[in-house]
Amino acid sequence: MRIPSPTSMGLSIVVNVEEGAEQSILDGDRSPEPVDEMGLALKAGLRNYGNESNYQYGIKEGFGRVSRILEQYKVPATWTVAAVALERAPEIAKFIRERGDEAASHGHRWIHQFRMDEEQESQFLQDACDSIEKSVGVRPVGHLSRYLLTENTRNILAKKGFLYHMDDYSGDEPYWDMTANGPIVVMPYAIDTNDMKMWHDAGYTAKDWYEYAVDTFDQFYRERQPGHRYMSLGLHLRIIGRPGRINYFDKFLAHATKHEDLWIAHRKEIAQRFAAEVSPPS
Repeated sequence: MRIPSPTSMGLSIVVNVEEGAEQSILDGDRSPEPVDEMGLALKAGLRNYGNESNYQYGIKEGFGRVSRILEQYKVPATWTVAAVALERAPEIAKFIRERGDEAASHGHRWIHQFRMDEEQESQFLQDACDSIEKSVGVRPVGHLSRYLLTENTRNILAKKGFLYHMDDYSGDEPYWDMTANGPIVVMPYAIDTNDMKMWHDAGYTAKDWYEYAVDTFDQFYRERQPGHRYMSLGLHLRIIGRPGRINYFDKFLAHATKHEDLWIAHRKEIAQRFAAEVSPPS
């Protein structure tokens, strides 16, 4: 683990890998994937060929651009991976494995788990763990759901030995949550600095995203003090990996890495440091 100074600003770069694991008629789903940059949701039973290819752009083109920038700046990233996406893109699994980056669970597929009962959800998360461990050689210790979760999610994660859970937007630092199966670290994520805003709002540009991310970074840097606060930056291969957007990720890292008192870390490292320094409630 990289050891930060007591006042280092924490920065967590999260790369979501969902492409190929999204909702699909080919995988037996009733409807095609509704999250579409073009805003076209098709009826049940119809394939959305265009959206399928739009997702594949993240694998074919976006991954290369994102990975090159991470290598250029020598910064670590946490890859929240839908397990099936990683199975279908072994080149990404190889990059994560050889680089020593963290692969966190984003579910077995990039589908909603909130409709699952406890047994189904437990199997869904187990399948994700087994697949990700097979792909990268390390079992995931963190989990991020696709938007919605259940009242059982944290209980299941704690029972399976997960260190942390990301489905929280309530603050800027980790905290303990007690489950029926013991404590688990909650690592809040951030929606406002996530590049997904560029898909959901056609008027929100990469420049807007960059300027907001830099403003967020600068405020965190001014506020740094002893503790466990950190900034989350969420990325998607098919979004930030576009030619008109990728330069702004480069610019953000150029800005961030000029600062000396900065700790860019895997989320599990931030969670491990927190757990070592703050005891869970009795």
